[in-house]
Amino acid sequence: MANFSKSQVPQFSVEVYQNEFLPEGGREVNAIVTVTSTGGGTTGGIPLADAAPAYEAGQGPGAAVVLMVDCSGSMDYPPTKMRNARDATAAAIDTLREGTRFAVVAGTHVAKDVYPGNGGLAVADARTKAQAKEALRKLSAGGGTAIGTWLRLADRLLNSADVSIRHGILLTDGRNEHESPEDLRAALDSCAGRFTCDARGVGTDWEVKEVTGIAAALLGTADIVADPSGLAADFTVMMENAMGKEVADVALRLWTPVGVEIRFVKQVAPTVADLTARRTEANARAGDYPTGSWGDESRDYHVCVLVPEAGIGQEMLAARVSLILPDPSGAGTPQTLSQGLVRAVWTDDMVASTSINPQVAHYTGQAELAQVIQQGLDARKSGDFDGATAKLGRAVQLASASGNQDTAKLLSKVVDVVDAATGTVRLKAKVAEADEMTLETRSTKTVRVKK
Repeated sequence: MANFSKSQVPQFSVEVYQNEFLPEGGREVNAIVTVTSTGGGTTGGIPLADAAPAYEAGQGPGAAVVLMVDCSGSMDYPPTKMRNARDATAAAIDTLREGTRFAVVAGTHVAKDVYPGNGGLAVADARTKAQAKEALRKLSAGGGTAIGTWLRLADRLLNSADVSIRHGILLTDGRNEHESPEDLRAALDSCAGRFTCDARGVGTDWEVKEVTGIAAALLGTADIVADPSGLAADFTVMMENAMGKEVADVALRLWTPVGVEIRFVKQVAPTVADLTARRTEANARAGDYPTGSWGDESRDYHVCVLVPEAGIGQEMLAARVSLILPDPSGAGTPQTLSQGLVRAVWTDDMVASTSINPQVAHYTGQAELAQVIQQGLDARKSGDFDGATAKLGRAVQLASASGNQDTAKLLSKVVDVVDAATGTVRLKAKVAEADEMTLETRSTKTVRVKK
C-alpha cells in the first residue's frame, strides 16, 4: 500500500474556464471545468484525523481487482493468443501492490472463479501471486462468450471485500454471442457505480461498440490490442494505473438556480464521455454525475446550461460545480472537496459577448471530432462512401486544427489526405481491419487544450 505523511495529503482543485458575457436575451452558458487531484492519492484534502483509519496507520485505501480473461473457443485461433492472454494476466498479477485483494475469472458462456476459487478474493503477496500464475497455466480455450456473466461474478467477488477501490480488467477476443444485448445491458446497469472496469479487445474479431460500451458504462478505458503479443505490456500499464487510484466514487455535483436548464455535462479530456443521462438527484436543485476513481490526474468537463433571459447589466450565478466524496458509511454528510462557479453577465459590448472561450472552442471541436469519426466509419460500413468521405474529411480538418496528432495518424490509415486544413480527403480503397477498428476504438481520445 502507498504510504502518506501529513505533508503528502492530496488535494482536489476545480478551475472554471468560460466567457461569462452574454448579449441581451442570450441564454446559453458554456464552461470547461478542470478537475485536478494531486499529492499521491487521496483523502481529497480531508485532514488525516477525519480520514479512514487506514490513513492514520500510514496506509492508502484498500483496493480489489478482478481480472476477467476470455477463454472462449476462439482464443485458440491462433494458439498463441491464449498463451499471450495468460502471460498478460501474469504480468498484471506481478504489478499488483502488496495487500491488494484480487481474483482471476475465466470467461466463456459461463464465468468461473479460477483463483482463488473460493468465492472470495486473495490478498496479494509473493505466495498468492505465484499461486495465481500457476492457476493461469491451466486455462484453456473452449466454449462461448457471455460477458454479462463475467461482470456479475466480478461484482460479487469485488463486493465481498471491505475496500475503497474496486476495479475490473476485462479481455475479450470475440463478439458477445451467447447472451442477448439486453442481458449484457442489464449486467452493466447492475454493476454501474459498484466497480470501474477497463476493457480490451484482442485481435480483430470482436465488436468495438460492445467493448467501448462496457468501458463507458463502468467508467473505465477501452482499447484494441490488435497483435496479441502486445497484451503483456498493455496489461502491465493498465494494472499500474489501477494501482494508482486512491479515492473512489467522486461525483461532480451541479447546483443550478431556479429557471436554469441543464443542456449537458460531458467529460471531454482525456476522453469524451457524455454523463448527462447518468445524473442522480442530490436535492431539489442539485444532481451528481459519476466520475469514478482518481489518482494523481487531471480531467476536463464541459458544462452547458440555459439561463433565463435578462437585460443588459444583470448578472447571475448560472451554476455551482462541486467535487463530492460520499461518506463511506452512507450515513454521514458528503465531503465537498472543491468547487467552482459558472457565471452569466449580460452586456451590450459585442466584442465581449461574441468571443468564444478558447477552452470551450477546443473541446467543442474535440467532441465533434469523436462524433464525425463514428458517423464516417458507420457510413463507410453501410456503403455510403460520399457521406463517409464528408464526415472523415471533417474529422481530418478538426484533428489538424486542434493538434490531435494521434487521431490524425489513425485517420491517415483510412483516408488519403489531400488537404488537412480544408478536410479534403479520399477514402482508401483497402483498409486493414485492425486500422479501422483502432480508429473507432480510440475516436473518443482527446488532446488537452493549451492553456
